[in-house]
Amino acid sequence: MYESTPVIRPAEQPTAVMARLDLTILLLMLSVQLEVTDASLTQFHGSTAPGDIIIGGLFPIHEAVTTVNLTSSNSFSAPQRPTCSTFYTKGLNQALAMIHAVEMANRSPMLSSLNITLGYRIYDTCSDVTTALWAIQDLTRPLSDCDSPTNSSQPVRPIMALIGTTSSEISIAIARELNLLLIPQISYGSTATILSDKSRFPAFMRTVPTDEYQTHAMVKLLKDNKWTWVGIIITDGDYGRSAMESFVKHTETEGICVAFKVILPDSLANQQKLNAYINKTVDIIEKNAKVNVVVSFAKSSQMKLLFKGLQSKNVASNKVWVASDNWSTAKYILKDVKLSDIGTVLGFTFKSGNVTRFHQYLKDLQFESEDEMNNSFLKEFLKQPYIGNVTNAVQELIMYSDLVFNIQMAVSAIANAVAELCLKRQCKTPTAIQPWELHRQLSKVTFEKEGVMYNFDENGDINLGYDILLWDEHESEGHGKIAEYNPSYSNFTFTTKNLSDFKNVTSKCSESCRPGEYKKTAEGQHTCCYECLACAENQYSNQTDADSCSKCDPKSMSIYNSSQCHLKTYEYFEWNSGFAIVLLTLAAFGVLLLFLMSALFFWQRHSPVVKAAGGPLCHLILFSLLGSFVSVIFFVGEPRDETCRVRQVIFGLSFTLCVSCILVKSLKILLAFQMNLEVKELLDRLYKPYVIICICTGLQIIICAVWLTLYTPFKHSAVQPKVILLECQEGSSLMFGLMLGYIALLALICFTFAFKGRKLPQKYNEAKFITFGMLIYLMAWVIFIPVHVTTSGKYLPAVEVVVILISNYGILSCHFLQKCYIILYKKEHNTKDAFMKNVYEYARKSAENIRGLGGTEPPSKTENSAYIISNPSLVPEEEQVSDTTP
Repeated sequence: MYESTPVIRPAEQPTAVMARLDLTILLLMLSVQLEVTDASLTQFHGSTAPGDIIIGGLFPIHEAVTTVNLTSSNSFSAPQRPTCSTFYTKGLNQALAMIHAVEMANRSPMLSSLNITLGYRIYDTCSDVTTALWAIQDLTRPLSDCDSPTNSSQPVRPIMALIGTTSSEISIAIARELNLLLIPQISYGSTATILSDKSRFPAFMRTVPTDEYQTHAMVKLLKDNKWTWVGIIITDGDYGRSAMESFVKHTETEGICVAFKVILPDSLANQQKLNAYINKTVDIIEKNAKVNVVVSFAKSSQMKLLFKGLQSKNVASNKVWVASDNWSTAKYILKDVKLSDIGTVLGFTFKSGNVTRFHQYLKDLQFESEDEMNNSFLKEFLKQPYIGNVTNAVQELIMYSDLVFNIQMAVSAIANAVAELCLKRQCKTPTAIQPWELHRQLSKVTFEKEGVMYNFDENGDINLGYDILLWDEHESEGHGKIAEYNPSYSNFTFTTKNLSDFKNVTSKCSESCRPGEYKKTAEGQHTCCYECLACAENQYSNQTDADSCSKCDPKSMSIYNSSQCHLKTYEYFEWNSGFAIVLLTLAAFGVLLLFLMSALFFWQRHSPVVKAAGGPLCHLILFSLLGSFVSVIFFVGEPRDETCRVRQVIFGLSFTLCVSCILVKSLKILLAFQMNLEVKELLDRLYKPYVIICICTGLQIIICAVWLTLYTPFKHSAVQPKVILLECQEGSSLMFGLMLGYIALLALICFTFAFKGRKLPQKYNEAKFITFGMLIYLMAWVIFIPVHVTTSGKYLPAVEVVVILISNYGILSCHFLQKCYIILYKKEHNTKDAFMKNVYEYARKSAENIRGLGGTEPPSKTENSAYIISNPSLVPEEEQVSDTTP
């Protein structure tokens, strides 16, 4: 049987719109006792109020239950409801919020114009699934006339909707029962993600976001503050495990590691078991000293015990506690501990609206009259040791207002849906509206609260976002809001409140790797526990905690343990290089010698020594050597396309001209002292000095022209590990080799001709010096080939310069230096008589050698010998011999 219980309402006063609550309504609200008629069931407490449309309400007025131990053989008996224990003020506050919201809806024009009222039947879940299921059985079972709470002839109407609960585990259990009749359930605090699955919970709706959003926001907070080594504490059950699963999923995505996971028992009744778990949790937190941030989805009562344990060991003063909506506003925790002893608490709570009218409602309650009426809920509430008097009772109730707005939204949604349905039908009859019709209307209803329009999404959720609170033990009411989280944009909007309490906290397994280093995780360890290794050469990292080093681009480089790349320096055979200065000095000295020798030979152009050395050909050789010395300049300095094309061509053409002139000299010497008349006549016909020079040089010009046209040398940038080498690419190694090979061929011919005339007169033996000069050239370039192929770097051009200078100085030394010495210091040898004496002496010895080998020669043969060696090209015309007289 139901006992009549008045409901707390504001009393009417002529001078106030909202006066003191009517005593009878208050009693109806809070102390009706719903007595189950079944003999096996015990008395069950709740609150009720009549109306055309009845709404059920489930609230945790108590936090725990005491159950009978069924493990004993003597304990088996008929099923009975558990006994509730541990009064929960926040649950009473939530029940009052629903009552106030229903009364406000009934007074609104939306329902009063239709002459419709909402009623309610509120039950205590005692934070227990079984107790909640007992309540659902009462709410959904058919009632007879005698079951009416007022014992009138009016039967109790069935509930059309249910508001509740805060616990996801309880909501999941009762949602399965309500699915049978499709009775819409609107939760104001159940956040488990699974409840958004409409295939399993089609009638479930809620005015709070899912844990998916909360855990995502928490992980973003951790990431923004670089807290990568954290712990998590949950209460066992669907809510806790779902939250932990979602949280861990997001941390893995963002590179945050969970150092430990603690699962506390759901039941608060077994204090011994709970204390054992609390002590283990304290030990775990103490052991993980580097974990300075702990995320908790546990119950507020459990956190209160945990903080006491941590305070006793003084291990939590520097930690940051990230509180879920489950305990983020439970300030009563600070009654037994100091906030400074447990660290900093950042709480996530659902965004709320203006609840000042509800606060006024609480202040207008007449507790003294209720005591006289023996209201069980309020009487039990007032007897709590932390209440003491009515003033403290009101302050205690006002403190727990974080879910009031969500409950008001649930009532407003039902009121709007009922109003829309009753516009077209008569709702006074008990069966005018069916639960499934109300559910359908709720899924598409849009309602207004404080000027803002709300509606349920496709998952039956209303997502307002979160407020982030920073606990402050000096604030009398609630906690200071420091930020808001917008789930649509996944960002925080911080206020101007001081954030230094947690901004300086570090929670990492390993110290951050500095720029220039990267993280290396040992196998089997968390990715957040690592050692820092320095980046190798040509690699860098420009941020802290880099996962790997980045490679520098080809034109940049870095040293060991570098945080940035530097542009590589350009390297080439510089002008200011010591080696280059030496080579250029030698080239300049060679040019000076050329000018001096050219002047000396021009001054002594009519002397026998100059004539014997080739006369005009000497100046042509000196001019060609000048081009060869000048080409050295183009091998030094930063390469350009123009210098790359010019340097080899200038050297090739100038040295070809030089060797061609030497070739003519070799042929001339061979012709002058040739003893074989037939060979001499052949050489006489072939000997055309300037034609030979032009032909030999012309062939080299053709080679160079083809080279420059088809395979043009060019500037090339060779990227090396530390520098960029600027060098000249010859375009075609074949053409380069062909040019040098052609010069070598001419030099080899010169060497051959000169070698045959190596026994000519001592003082004017050009053949011997030509032989040595060509031998030096050939040896230098034979050595150059392997050195050039195996050498790389900026000094490669210097290798060719050295060979060019060796070749040039070899020719200068062998061809001109000895003659300059005779001209300057042995003038007696530079006379006509000395010259003729040497020539005739050579002729006489040659004739004696012939006679000694072949007997007495005929006179005619001997007479011709003097003519043969008296070539007009070697002596002036006026000194030519006309007979054989020695």
